[in-house]
Amino acid sequence: MKLWVAITDKNWFEFLRARNPEEVNFWQPSAGRRAAVLEPGTPFLFKLHAPDNFIVGGGFFVRYSSLPARLAWDAFGANNGVADYTALKARVVQYRSAPVSGDPEIGCNILDRPFFWHRDDWIPAPKDWAPNIVQGKGYDTGAAEGAALWQAVQRRAVPAVANVLEDAARFGEPYLAQARLGQGAFRVLVTEAYERRCAITGERTLPVLEAAHIRPYAEEGPHRVSNGLLLRSDLHTLFDCGYLTVTDELRIEVSPRIREEFQNGREYYKHHGEPLMHLPVSPLERPGPEFLRWHNEHRFLGGNSGTR
Repeated sequence: MKLWVAITDKNWFEFLRARNPEEVNFWQPSAGRRAAVLEPGTPFLFKLHAPDNFIVGGGFFVRYSSLPARLAWDAFGANNGVADYTALKARVVQYRSAPVSGDPEIGCNILDRPFFWHRDDWIPAPKDWAPNIVQGKGYDTGAAEGAALWQAVQRRAVPAVANVLEDAARFGEPYLAQARLGQGAFRVLVTEAYERRCAITGERTLPVLEAAHIRPYAEEGPHRVSNGLLLRSDLHTLFDCGYLTVTDELRIEVSPRIREEFQNGREYYKHHGEPLMHLPVSPLERPGPEFLRWHNEHRFLGGNSGTR
């Protein structure tokens, strides 16, 4: 099994240890310098900057994405390791050598099931850790140093570590299909799965695109890409309110209630009966029929797909 050990800002670590969230964004100030190409599910460990040469916790890699800092804040909030967007942007400026204007693009390593150890549980950095490492280093549990490191992590008896052993054979897309993602990861993964395009219109203007749950989380819908659609914000509102739905043949159905209630809706009725314009490449990430049927039957207002 592969491991990744990433150099970690102590303030970021301490801020998140106090919160103990279910997901975090381990961000990098520059979007162009990805730390490593990692499979979803890979253990991602936190090593503090020198002189604190210790591994102090970690999480499990979900996805890397290059995002505007504002979208990263909207998706993860304080799980970015700072109190607000102003602090996030200030931290980016602090780490960059070049001036920052507008909304800077940052690299986002999305991690689920993070764990943060108290000082007594910190693990000394591996013996082969070089002082000139800038971002991080990979290890393999098939080699002596990697095996010793993973054993030390397991001895800390972190529930997240114990649970991930059950998923050890499911890296990559199968991991994402089964992982218990948080709201932030859901938003980013849906955005990336749809290649930053509205599923209905193909719109690419990122600030107006939103990740919609097909079956709402409050109604026992999971944070899973197959339970999501990337929609323009007005279409998201109509979808959530039941004025439009998507059939299990992946065709758009618009409720007659828009015309009845608002004497309008030409912009929306032109999509009625059309197939979705844009879908994820991976079949595992496309809308799940069970979620679409739920929306047809329990949320859609009128029409042949059901009533509310």
